[in-house]
Amino acid sequence: RRVVLKTPEATCKRASEVLLKTSAFIRNLPSFHHMPLDDQLVLIQQNWAPLFVLGMAQEGVDFELREISAPSLLKKILLNQSLTASNELGSSSPGVALAEVQKMKNLLWKFWDLDISAKEYACLKGIILFNSGCCTLKCLPYVQTLQQEAQQALMEFISAMFHGNPGRFAWILQLIASLQDIDADAIEELFFRPILGEATLNVLLLETLDTK
Repeated sequence: RRVVLKTPEATCKRASEVLLKTSAFIRNLPSFHHMPLDDQLVLIQQNWAPLFVLGMAQEGVDFELREISAPSLLKKILLNQSLTASNELGSSSPGVALAEVQKMKNLLWKFWDLDISAKEYACLKGIILFNSGCCTLKCLPYVQTLQQEAQQALMEFISAMFHGNPGRFAWILQLIASLQDIDADAIEELFFRPILGEATLNVLLLETLDTK
């Protein structure tokens, strides 16, 4: 099952606003610009998708979907489409897999249920942006330190503000880990393909960040 946005014009506009705010957050971080350009590019390319979904959560952007009806096998046969042609069509089917989009929507609702504050969102963005993952960075210890500082700031804030909820920190970190499973290609196709055309979102991001 594949889906597209029910109201693409309005939703794509809001998604673009989230992307611009995400870019502004990164651009205004002095610590980010202290690292080599190559490391900046790697971190952006690896972490833009979870940062974007987190931005959608912070801005409260929900969206409705419309399912695309694929032609049945019988119809393809009646239209004399060969199996090879059908496979080629399937490989470039419009829309996005419903399962991928539902995964993102479920995460958004979990963030909203936690009623995360602006301070917590700021810490979470730092944790995500400075996630080195399995990539090779020239200044890996520096990036790891920045992520640890963001985690420490989040833990201290939660400890001070949510005395009666000791599990909140672990629960939020678990959500952050789940963001890494979001398919970046699905996000690009669903929210930005009508805007980008044949361009890629990485190119747009690098241009908005003035890192090219």
